[in-house]
Amino acid sequence: MILCCGEALIDMLPRTTAQGAPCFAPYPGGAVFNTAIALGRLGAEAGFFSGLSTDMFGAQLAAALAASGVDAAPAARSDRPTTLAFVQLVDGHATYAFYDENTAGRMLSQADLPPVADDTTALFFGGISLVVEPCGATYEALAAREAPARTIMIDPNIRPGFIADAAAYRARLDRMLGLADIVKVSDDDLRWIAGEGALDALAADLLARGPRLVCVTRGAEGVTGYTADGAVTVPAHPVAVVDTVGAGDTFNAGVLAALDEAGALAKGAPLPPTVVEAALSLGARAAAVTVGRAGANPPRRDEL
Repeated sequence: MILCCGEALIDMLPRTTAQGAPCFAPYPGGAVFNTAIALGRLGAEAGFFSGLSTDMFGAQLAAALAASGVDAAPAARSDRPTTLAFVQLVDGHATYAFYDENTAGRMLSQADLPPVADDTTALFFGGISLVVEPCGATYEALAAREAPARTIMIDPNIRPGFIADAAAYRARLDRMLGLADIVKVSDDDLRWIAGEGALDALAADLLARGPRLVCVTRGAEGVTGYTADGAVTVPAHPVAVVDTVGAGDTFNAGVLAALDEAGALAKGAPLPPTVVEAALSLGARAAAVTVGRAGANPPRRDEL
């Protein structure tokens, strides 16, 4: 079991009515939610922990998880509202306006932490859920509790416009990167965390903080995985981009699913270059399908 821990929200995506007027349509989303969905569709055993509302949008999120075979039993349900993210697309790239105050996901507390099933090999964290309180502290506490026995993967998925207190968030990332076994960052994320410089040097700095694998994505230029044994690069798959919503989240799922299939997801398991390459390749293939269609709509295994 891979337990995905983080936000579930509704992406309000720009659309056009039949009469030609601009509008927004609600789609289930959130970085960690998308990764859970993608894992389920790729055939991995996946669970999901977050604060889920009992409102109509929360019901939509729960139904989407069930449809992709993701176990939402660990989630904490409440009658608080669901987080909404209004999306603007510019040249296929997404920017967001979040409505997150007092929501079911935001107000998740350490009292809501679930027991973790014995067959859970890894926990995945990331996204905006690590930025705000009290949910950020809740996820950090869960990672600290489980890190001694289970693999921890983190994708910070930096959204600068959402970060009100950069110093506090950097401090949390420093602590959680020290707990992590696997870290995925985009090139922009890496520079936000580590500063300017050559990506290889910045990735080496991140690796020195404790992770066993650091994956750096570079859009159309592909992805490089760094370990103590060296670097492995996999090219991006050429595709006509519709939009990039959910691409990195799908990549994360591909990496986790491939490592799980290879028996390399257990705590401290070896990560030889061939295993890393296979994991990056599955992530890249799955992400290519996602960017080729509208919204965060990860592929099922038979679509690859």
